[in-house]
Amino acid sequence: MTMTENPSETTPDAEVGALLRVLDGQRRHVLGILDGLDAKDLRRPVLPSGWHCLGLVQHLALDVERFWFRAVLAGDEEVIRGLTSGDEAWKVAPEVSAVDVLDGYRQETELADAVIAGTPADAGLAWWPHDLFGEPHLHTLRDVLLHVITETACHAGHLDAARELIDGRRWLVLTT
Repeated sequence: MTMTENPSETTPDAEVGALLRVLDGQRRHVLGILDGLDAKDLRRPVLPSGWHCLGLVQHLALDVERFWFRAVLAGDEEVIRGLTSGDEAWKVAPEVSAVDVLDGYRQETELADAVIAGTPADAGLAWWPHDLFGEPHLHTLRDVLLHVITETACHAGHLDAARELIDGRRWLVLTT
């Protein structure tokens, strides 16, 4: 940091830092539970709904990290214009590699972290999707972080169940 930079613009406050550490733990869980699965298993649906692990990770990248931090919190016009409706993010085209989807998730978390680092906990939202959610039910970075932690943790649990059905592996248990 240079002498002219404002530390509050480059370092999240303690509360935001604590929430970001929790979110990072859930992000690591998402990637960790999938570690060792080959491309075929990452695309294999194991639940009646038909989703697969790779689609869920793409959903987290686009509909969670990109949407909540870059669109809603930062108001990034390019991201807002590029939003799709429905369940498009869950659909991974056959020509898109597993590595590309997993790297895309990592990239979106880094971009989200950059938004988070420059935003105070009580900062208001730059944009709200009224057509999707009606009146805002989230109002600050704090609200968005808590929402994304919850959603990411929920989906990490879905991935736990899928992984156990695929090959019996369980997160934080030394069985394979």
